[in-house]
Amino acid sequence: MGPFFAAAAAGELRIQACAECGRLRHPPRPVCPYCRSFSSEWRLMSGRGTVWSYVIPHPPLLPAYADVAPYNVVVVTLEEDPLIRLVGNVVAAPDAPLNSADAADVTIGLSVEVVFPPPIEDVVLPRWRVLDVK
Repeated sequence: MGPFFAAAAAGELRIQACAECGRLRHPPRPVCPYCRSFSSEWRLMSGRGTVWSYVIPHPPLLPAYADVAPYNVVVVTLEEDPLIRLVGNVVAAPDAPLNSADAADVTIGLSVEVVFPPPIEDVVLPRWRVLDVK
């Protein structure tokens, strides 16, 4: 997962892909589950996706999140491959707190785009904001 987090720290969403058959895979692994190749590369994604599922934890699942509950946790499918699913939070802006998006606005099928908040303990966890669809 090192390249995934290094890309996030640089403001990019990159997903591992097989260098032989081209299929995306996440979480990353040493062998392609489709063609069994050991060759891989990290492809830049558009950062657009769709909320596939979500939950609003009440109370928080982890004690460290008690002060920000309730907050949303979403599973997002990527535009490039709906089989790739990433977990995160919908926020109002890249540097906004977890509960900055109204929980009532988070729905299955919501169009979102990736944002990169400031690092926490040197780690950047991608988050999502609502994509303006026109």
